[in-house]
Amino acid sequence: MEHKDKEIDFLAIGDIVTDAFIELQDAEVHCNIDNENCMLSMRFGDKIPYKDVVVVAAVGNSPNAAVSAHRLGLQSAIMTHVGNDDFGRECIDELNKRGVSTEFVTVEEGKKTNYHYVLSFNAERTILIKHEDFTYNLHKQLKGLVPKWIYFSSVGEQALEYHHEVARWVKENNIKMAFQPGTYQISLGAEKLKDVYESSEIFFCNVEEAQKILETDSRDLKELLLKMHKLGPKIISITDGPDGAYAYDSYNDEYWFHPIYPDPQTPIERTGAGDSFSSTFTVAITLGKSVAEALSWGPINSMNVVQHIGAQAGLQTREQLEEFLKNAPEHYRAQKL
Repeated sequence: MEHKDKEIDFLAIGDIVTDAFIELQDAEVHCNIDNENCMLSMRFGDKIPYKDVVVVAAVGNSPNAAVSAHRLGLQSAIMTHVGNDDFGRECIDELNKRGVSTEFVTVEEGKKTNYHYVLSFNAERTILIKHEDFTYNLHKQLKGLVPKWIYFSSVGEQALEYHHEVARWVKENNIKMAFQPGTYQISLGAEKLKDVYESSEIFFCNVEEAQKILETDSRDLKELLLKMHKLGPKIISITDGPDGAYAYDSYNDEYWFHPIYPDPQTPIERTGAGDSFSSTFTVAITLGKSVAEALSWGPINSMNVVQHIGAQAGLQTREQLEEFLKNAPEHYRAQKL
């Protein structure tokens, strides 16, 4: 699918991957006394049976966000890299089927499309990852495009300069950017990505990621939100798993908390819960919703995503999301802190 004369509302930038979900049945989880630092354990040197395997192409933080935006009614596109292999062609085909423009997908000769293994056990997952060494070149990829919003997330470890290119492009063209850092981007720390943080309109992470970025042990959410704002982003949202989500709106100097949407049944698999929250929150803001309203939108998509295998099967249309919102329990509302 090409954007041609259509204006792109939402351009997601970041790596794409095929996920193989392996549902384990013979494993153990060991945690410390605080039920933290948990380790997945399987017998070494043995043949271990598993329940099932499901392969899902064209996923990853940014592809998930692009599909989410399209389902919610925006013209979306993805800027990413694949290898010239069957997995890459399958990723492009799947994106087209899901309504996402693939005009800005780069196919690289001699490279392999990213392929990850997701070990699922008791609704949680451990992911074996490997990012291919792609050649990132923003201006070669752009083809003159200036979208209304970009959503920037996980890219490979060799892409530091690419981050600076994105930050310059955003500033020069007055583009709104949502930044949801991946593992590598978090490990870089705030100083190396100073220009990216300063260029961000919205920023997303969870509590543990915020602690790593800010180099603090504090779990005071208002403190974490304010410190993250001082790095540059105007709107910050920090999620705290089943304990809900928090946000700071610097335009109105308001702190907010929002509970999760009740699960209709026990979650099946949690991959993509964070992506669905962040992308849905961003779409709400692009549509003119307030931060409090965006906080109400995000958990609904997260709730439905974890009822399915993979990060995209449970993503909803705007009509479906608004139906859940209309039928939400009384306590499901943003609370000013």
